[in-house]
Amino acid sequence: MALKTVSSALSRTLWARGNRAPEGSRLATTTCRELGGTEQPLQGEKNNQRGGGGGQSCGSESAHSSGGEPPHSKCPSGEKKRLKEAAGAPGVSGVRRRCFTSKAAPMDQTSYLWTRYNDMKRLVYDLIPPGACKSLNSSVIYANNEVNLSEVDIYGFDYDYTLAQYSNTLNSLIYETARSFLIEHFKYPEGIGKYDYIPNFTVRGLHYDIQKGLLMKIDAFHYIEPGTVYQGLSPLPDEEVLQLYGGTFHVPLQQDSGFYGKGPKVKQFMDIFSIPEMTLLAVANNFFITNEIDYDPVHLFKDVSEAIGMVHLKGYMYKWIMQDLDKFILRAKETDSVLHRLASQGKKLFLITNSPFSFVDKGMTHMVGKDWRDFFDVVIVQADKPHFFTDCIKPFRRLDGNGDLRWEKITSLDKGQIYKQGNLFDFLRLTGWRGSKVLYFGDHLYSDLADLMLRHGWRTAAIVPELEQETKVVSAHQYATTLTWLQALTGLMERLQIHRDPESKKVFQEWQKEREELRVMTKNLFNPQFGSIFRTCHNPTYFSRRLSRFSDIYMASLSCLLNYDLSYTFYPRRTPLQHEAPLWMDQLCTGCMKTPHLDDMSHIR
Repeated sequence: MALKTVSSALSRTLWARGNRAPEGSRLATTTCRELGGTEQPLQGEKNNQRGGGGGQSCGSESAHSSGGEPPHSKCPSGEKKRLKEAAGAPGVSGVRRRCFTSKAAPMDQTSYLWTRYNDMKRLVYDLIPPGACKSLNSSVIYANNEVNLSEVDIYGFDYDYTLAQYSNTLNSLIYETARSFLIEHFKYPEGIGKYDYIPNFTVRGLHYDIQKGLLMKIDAFHYIEPGTVYQGLSPLPDEEVLQLYGGTFHVPLQQDSGFYGKGPKVKQFMDIFSIPEMTLLAVANNFFITNEIDYDPVHLFKDVSEAIGMVHLKGYMYKWIMQDLDKFILRAKETDSVLHRLASQGKKLFLITNSPFSFVDKGMTHMVGKDWRDFFDVVIVQADKPHFFTDCIKPFRRLDGNGDLRWEKITSLDKGQIYKQGNLFDFLRLTGWRGSKVLYFGDHLYSDLADLMLRHGWRTAAIVPELEQETKVVSAHQYATTLTWLQALTGLMERLQIHRDPESKKVFQEWQKEREELRVMTKNLFNPQFGSIFRTCHNPTYFSRRLSRFSDIYMASLSCLLNYDLSYTFYPRRTPLQHEAPLWMDQLCTGCMKTPHLDDMSHIR
């Protein structure tokens, strides 16, 4: 049974339970309901709350007699404590009936609420079999907008983390070198050198409050997710966060209003290269705080940013990768296969990257071969994105075979030549490549994709390597059961919050505590500090909202293209709005059967 089937059954049941007979009705007959059976009128429950002819709930273990009605077992008195036995465990029947009678002994309010709780928990756990989401896979291409590949004639690519995927070893080297610059060049205390790189401490898409020195995750509505604010390497209690932000978790728009995530007070780290920078910021802050050394967080931010920039400007990163291509570059054969396939079907290809030609040439030769330039109609290096997409003044310059700059004016962009700098307006004028027939791939939502989609109408594709790990987590049975019970418990609290008596409030406090624990559990499955890069507790993250805004499609790596025919049409899933009925249950298991013909199309590779 797929998770979507589970959710559909849950929705039907919850809908039915929310449309009972009006509270306070005085039915004298006993009625029972069975999952999957015909709905019957149910005894009103307000009598239970007031102590007059209270209805009770029970799970009958008896089976249907042949050709007759199932016998009604006597309803036991309501339970006052949670069931310790997990739902679905021995002794818990797969068929549930609820019995209501106006003649039974009254049930107290606490027992009534816990009975509803236990019934819901049994329902959730009984309906979710192991492997409910086992069809989820990381080779899927996900659509935010409808894209027909048969209409795409021109494919464009960024280089770093798009054509070339790098191993995590690169992050630790960037961190260690920038840490040395911080000590030697900026004269920071040598004690910072004792902090080694911490893999997986941060995730992409986080925000950093420059003036307060805080690293945090913000949702699509500019609210900080509780429990994800770090001062140095330690989490900041929610109470202190509220004090720092004037009694709210909201970050005002004017503090984070920069289009490229560079607000005056809060910066968003959007690219994968920012992982070591965030880690170094956390480590440096932690050193000063733990040693009670007075410092200026604004100076620290600027110094760390400059130290990270020196790693790139001085060419350290390029040198490391070129010295050991096998160690740092991943998926080389798959990149080669993608380019061969596109070129063999007559597609035009181009490359626009900020990296220098010598570095790109070395990497592309490693992945594709010495004739890699034959695949591309236009190659542009050191483009200075995102300014390449907005600056209409900087002209193109051609490089000769040795990589030296030529002086002549560029009047055409020719195949086999290498160009430097330039701007998109001249690119469009010289190539005539416009609109939705162009599909550009990149990893940075702002620098690579935003302007192309919003200003120029190109199709855009985001490379999100984190999808590979995130889909593994979402596919796990533990995640499916925890999340489904979290949603069911939340729905139960929403419907029963009308009970405001002292006994009910105590029960709700326990439920709220469990709800928070479940939220922490689901977060920790992705990253103990910051959780998933796509979601906060229930909202999309700021990163996720930008991903859906600036990319038509997104995928874990460029190799995902090998699983689709070049006439394939990607259709976005119709996600139900809050005021719409959840009729499209496949949404609840995103990615399941998204590409049902992957096995049939395996010959494409």
